[in-house]
Amino acid sequence: MKLFASDNFSGVHPKVVKALIEANKGHVMAYGDDDITKKAKKNFNALFGKEVDVYFVFSGTGANVVGLRNLLRPFEAIVTAETAHINVHECGAPEWMTGSKIISIAGISGKISPALILPVLKEIGSEHSVQPKVISITQSTEMGTVYSIEEIRALCTFAHKRGMYVHVDGARIANALCALQSSVKEMLTDTGVDVISFGGTKNGMMFGEAVVFINKALGKNAKYICKQSGQLASKMRFISAQFNALFENDLWLTSARNANTMAQRLYKEVKNIPGIHLTAPVETNMIFATINKKLIPKIQEKSFFWIENEQTSEVRWVTSWDTTRKDVDAFVKILRDIMEK
Repeated sequence: MKLFASDNFSGVHPKVVKALIEANKGHVMAYGDDDITKKAKKNFNALFGKEVDVYFVFSGTGANVVGLRNLLRPFEAIVTAETAHINVHECGAPEWMTGSKIISIAGISGKISPALILPVLKEIGSEHSVQPKVISITQSTEMGTVYSIEEIRALCTFAHKRGMYVHVDGARIANALCALQSSVKEMLTDTGVDVISFGGTKNGMMFGEAVVFINKALGKNAKYICKQSGQLASKMRFISAQFNALFENDLWLTSARNANTMAQRLYKEVKNIPGIHLTAPVETNMIFATINKKLIPKIQEKSFFWIENEQTSEVRWVTSWDTTRKDVDAFVKILRDIMEK
């Protein structure tokens, strides 16, 4: 049985493996000056419906750092949800490597809005305070929820009117697109998003993400920052080839759609199990629930998962591109056997 701890636990899609093997033939130019990477960049242009600047990096944290460093000066700040990955799970890398403060605010189901952001902008223009410059949102959020097209557009309009930028941490952007039945162009380009960290690892790749500057002017120094941040891959074709495999015949969306569908199946099965109380809407591939603290270790012995909040006994279950109905049913049986005793 596959685990429900994280989509980082999943393996590599066979078609991605095949693409890596194909990319391993012969010698090609290094640092992205190869035909595989050129093809990948064209694929990104097609997705976004315009010419964008794309930089392929090793990790999600690396993507966020590279994207944000291009938007900020040290006296400027990033406004984000208190649950955001850049605020909680990146070991302070965005603050250390940008030199900029993160201003975290309490969101609603992982999401922030102009109304919630407005109070932290009161010191704009004061030399005594950091100057908010970037609004960073996660799509889908760390709570598995999704910003609507209208919510993203409202945030972009709000930011741009104040001379600010919008950055999206899109580690699970495919799951969000499938949940909204939207397109990259509609969700990101047309709403006015400036930069996105475009995820691949959680959706069937072995490693690698992309930093996409939809506002190309903001990426003018990206190649230098990418190198200085330790994110310039010499054999870049092995990241690019994986994205090409994902984009062929919309494999990336098919995989994300499966993860979302399996999450809905798990949700429908667990919501009626006595003692399981769901704590967030199930919109993509993550389920949050509270259960009896004493029972958690017993369940983890059968199928490991993470505890989200020790104080409230909140746990998180995540489905992946390769999760099957059989996997879900086996996990539900474990939950029932232990919870209903």
